[in-house]
Amino acid sequence: MKIIIIILLIFSYGFACAESNPSACYGTPQDGQLPSSGKNFSAYSSVGTMLGRNYVHSKVYSVVLAAYKELETSAPEKVFVYGESGFKEGGQIKPHKTHRNGLSVDFFVPVVNTKGASVKLPTSALNKLGYNIEFDNAAKFDGYQIDFEAIAEHLLAIQKAAKLQGVGIRVVIFDNAFQKKLFATSTGETLPSLIKFSVLRPWVRHDEHYHIDFEVACK
Repeated sequence: MKIIIIILLIFSYGFACAESNPSACYGTPQDGQLPSSGKNFSAYSSVGTMLGRNYVHSKVYSVVLAAYKELETSAPEKVFVYGESGFKEGGQIKPHKTHRNGLSVDFFVPVVNTKGASVKLPTSALNKLGYNIEFDNAAKFDGYQIDFEAIAEHLLAIQKAAKLQGVGIRVVIFDNAFQKKLFATSTGETLPSLIKFSVLRPWVRHDEHYHIDFEVACK
């Protein structure tokens, strides 16, 4: 009898919590899938977009596209690539530990080739759609060099767009050693005062992409 009473109490507590903290839906599904390409950006994979792995919260959608629009003027020669974000209905998107509610987006690092031209990082099935790329300590990979100045310009555009949309940036996850190179650029030196960067060692390196967790105010 005592066991039954305890079980009932646990269930009743759970229901009370659910009623006092109801779930809420944000945005509309039709606004949530990022376009596969634009004037200065593209998705990491046509297969990934066909599988619907690039959905986001409607406000995040607006922030991401507004930032790319800003970069058309502020960094007209730069090319950008975004990675995975989430499914239309949310939930786990393997192998990510986050990306479950439309507020997480991966952005692949912008790179330049041996001639110094901004080019798209080569993402394909051969390198797990880009996620298996490993940059060396000099931020180089197979003839490509990370463009830290372009990352800084992109993050500043994201921060500006997010502020205008009333969206917060909870954290940016990027390789700890590469964060120092990012902050050493003329544009990136102001980033630590504007955006929170994770100082913890991530479960995967995050050298080929930087992960952004956004914040949207609850209803």
